[in-house]
Amino acid sequence: MISAMDENRPPYRLKAPGSSDAGPPRHLPGRGSFPGLDDHLVEAEITRDEIIGGQRVVLSPAHEPHATEHTELDYVVRAHVAPGYGAATDLLTRHDEESDFATDTCVRKKGVDPQTGGRYLEEIAFEVVSEQKERYVREKALRMHRRGVRRIFAVWTKDQRVCEWSPEGQSWRRLAADARIEDPCLVTPLKVAALLDAAAADDAVVAALAAKGNPAIRQREAEGEARGQAAAILKVLEARGVAVNEAQRQEILCCHDLDRLDQWLSRAIQAASADEVLSSS
Repeated sequence: MISAMDENRPPYRLKAPGSSDAGPPRHLPGRGSFPGLDDHLVEAEITRDEIIGGQRVVLSPAHEPHATEHTELDYVVRAHVAPGYGAATDLLTRHDEESDFATDTCVRKKGVDPQTGGRYLEEIAFEVVSEQKERYVREKALRMHRRGVRRIFAVWTKDQRVCEWSPEGQSWRRLAADARIEDPCLVTPLKVAALLDAAAADDAVVAALAAKGNPAIRQREAEGEARGQAAAILKVLEARGVAVNEAQRQEILCCHDLDRLDQWLSRAIQAASADEVLSSS
């Protein structure tokens, strides 16, 4: 959480800590020259400072509701990341000669960028906004977009809104609660409501894990289908007046083999007894 621009502290020298030079600027096609993403002006994990446009920003530990929203954001975004991409929290990035700051959550491609020999720049960035002044958040968005971050989102905790930065309008565009964020970085569209509501967040995470083919989700889906098939077999036999003892009932209910259950269901339509349904022949 940003506490203030500290006007009384001396400005940073715009060079990497512990060195006389931050390294040569990197020229990126269509984006001009920038310092390396990790040619930092501040010492990560040592200070709570960031640099935005040459000004020192002093960060404070998060209070409610910022802390909770940040956790929810990480939870939802991490589940939605597509293969080949990774999510990160508070990743410090050198956005330009005068700026070195982190967003709350971001998504970037894994591996090494062949154009720079370093890590890939963030493609999507999310910022939780609680006590920060909107001009600070706007300034960060301007510099992130100029660096090449494709999409920038902000979650305002006080009035429960999610916005996306509009480079054309140089402003924040509010997203409807029922809107979905679609992007190649995400395995499935991210529902805006999932960034504002805990229950919606849980549902969105389950859907994202299912889209990834998560083994635990697949197993639960198969178990649910098996339970449905077993219940259907028992209902058919009951409707036809075919007696089923407790041992036979448990054999049907405990079976997770979908092929066998399908076979039993087909037999249940015409079988004269439960033994005929469960026959191994």
